[in-house]
Amino acid sequence: MNSTKAAANPSNQEGAKRNLASISPFFIVKDLQASIAYYSERLGFQLDFTGPADDPYYASVSRDGIGIMLKAILPDVLPCPNHTRHEWARWDAYIYTLDPDALFDEFSQRGVSFVKKLSFIDEGLWGFELTDADGYVLAFFQVRNS
Repeated sequence: MNSTKAAANPSNQEGAKRNLASISPFFIVKDLQASIAYYSERLGFQLDFTGPADDPYYASVSRDGIGIMLKAILPDVLPCPNHTRHEWARWDAYIYTLDPDALFDEFSQRGVSFVKKLSFIDEGLWGFELTDADGYVLAFFQVRNS
């Protein structure tokens, strides 16, 4: 079994004891409020928290059990998405989705700009890619036979 299928199907890992529940990538952002607005308005995420209360510079957003941490550091510390360092390393986060078709339709209606529209890529991965407000590329895919 290849690593993509194994990652998507943890129950297929014989004898493996599941102890990990989720992961939240931590993205450095230029403008915390603009990033929160993008995830909320365009991608349907909810704001879980911001902090510290007196002058927020970090936040957590989530949807359907996945989370993303956002943090504005200093005006001269800018986002650095993977593709800006290495063109071939375009994904900053891979999100396995059960229904990429429905999610693509929803995001299209919300005005999301896509890097790759709904299609097959990389050995049977069906889905799409988009960029967030800071240029990070999020891939939403599922394993499916072409």
